[in-house]
Amino acid sequence: MSAVPPTPPSRVALVTGATSGIGRGLAEALSAAGLAVGLLGRDGERLAEALQAVRRTGARCAAVPADVVDLPALQQAVDHLESQLGPADLLVSAAGIIEASEVPVWEADPAEWRRVVDVDLVGAFHAVRAVVPGMVARGGGRVINLDSGAGIKDSAVYSAYNAAKAGLFRLGGNLHAAGAAHGISVLELAPGVVRTPMTMAMATHEQRRQRDEWTSQAEVDALAVAFARGELDAFSGRMVRAGVDTPASLAERAAAGLDDDARTLRLRPWGTDDPLR
Repeated sequence: MSAVPPTPPSRVALVTGATSGIGRGLAEALSAAGLAVGLLGRDGERLAEALQAVRRTGARCAAVPADVVDLPALQQAVDHLESQLGPADLLVSAAGIIEASEVPVWEADPAEWRRVVDVDLVGAFHAVRAVVPGMVARGGGRVINLDSGAGIKDSAVYSAYNAAKAGLFRLGGNLHAAGAAHGISVLELAPGVVRTPMTMAMATHEQRRQRDEWTSQAEVDALAVAFARGELDAFSGRMVRAGVDTPASLAERAAAGLDDDARTLRLRPWGTDDPLR
């Protein structure tokens, strides 16, 4: 099989969860970097506000209200945005919510638990289903999953959010494994703890609020823009973390060579003779 040619820099981005927080910040950053940006979000009023902010960058942009949990509605929204902006070659899945209370899993509200997983994981799958087939047909594209370190370690609380983010990492790995031969690159972007309405409402960040210690939106934006430009395609299927990794440090890491399992979601084996390696 012949090698897949490098995917050119992305030109049209679709961003879910673009109404506020990190998703809105990424929409603005990508538009400032010269991409056309399609915004997706549930709240029409906040979506209009976000669209106005993106327009101020001078980029081509459009917005359509849609809930990522509703696949038919999301597909219609994607089709409309692509008719306005052109085919998407970058998908940013930033739509996400978290439980309102910090409780152990046996006390979790079933309806809330299901809603978190539906938005954070199923919604990301729906976005892939709506956007990526077109990328494959055109010979390539990129996907950013707004993931979290919460998905790679155990925690006594936020079981739905943690499970969804772990599943999102595995979804990205699956997309990488299946899509690499079709020119698809997938980045699991962990933003750290950015000051957003969601994090400001979480009791677990009370000490952080007192110390005023946060990851900056700009650090998240820099990684997303570098990926859109094709500078981080070597990290497809892997997690990078804003506030720890930078485009420059990742370039150095890639030049030095990457271990096959580095920054991927894997089971730790007992040893070299463990059949589950």
